Amino acid sequence: MVVGGTDTSSNTIEFSMAEIINNPEVMRKIQQELETIVGKDNIVEEFHIHNLPYLHAVMKETLRLHPALPFLVPHCPSETCIVGGYTIPKGSQVFVNVWAIQRDPSIWKNPLNFDPERFLNSKWDYSGSDFNYFPFGSGRRICVGVAMAERMVMYSLATLLHSFDWKLRQGEELDFTEKFGIGLKKKIPLVGIPTPRLIDVSSYE
Repeated sequence: MVVGGTDTSSNTIEFSMAEIINNPEVMRKIQQELETIVGKDNIVEEFHIHNLPYLHAVMKETLRLHPALPFLVPHCPSETCIVGGYTIPKGSQVFVNVWAIQRDPSIWKNPLNFDPERFLNSKWDYSGSDFNYFPFGSGRRICVGVAMAERMVMYSLATLLHSFDWKLRQGEELDFTEKFGIGLKKKIPLVGIPTPRLIDVSSYE
């Protein structure tokens, strides 16, 4: 639980911050939402995160483009079965390429664009009931840490973006090359430069 929850969450936060820094308008909208809900003279609390629909859309879009487990957890059928005309023998190790599904142009408009707006007032959630979007898996084998991941990622992003403005080092460009494995991570780690933005300096103590 601890190993699976920390590594995947930190990778998702890193991809989110990279996409946000690369899209200044997205950062502006997130910070505007945070100012409305939290205020610049206050700090983010856990109860705030349920009132941040745009930031939640950003998290969902990040998990669409950069799912924490690109092939999910391996599955193994207990009986031989036929799926889509293909015979899957009993005991086979099955991987589901959710990374490719969530970038499929027949399902998603402009699939390679980072566009959180597509998740505002949308039907997609983390339940795994729609096989076009299921970053945490589906059915009885769905990730048991969905609620924890949502709180950790949302709270971390809200805190980072409410307290600071972010930019890259001068002359640097973002590289979104992914390093595939059991978990998905950036091949080149993100380095962001923060600038304090809260009114009360004591909030940083």
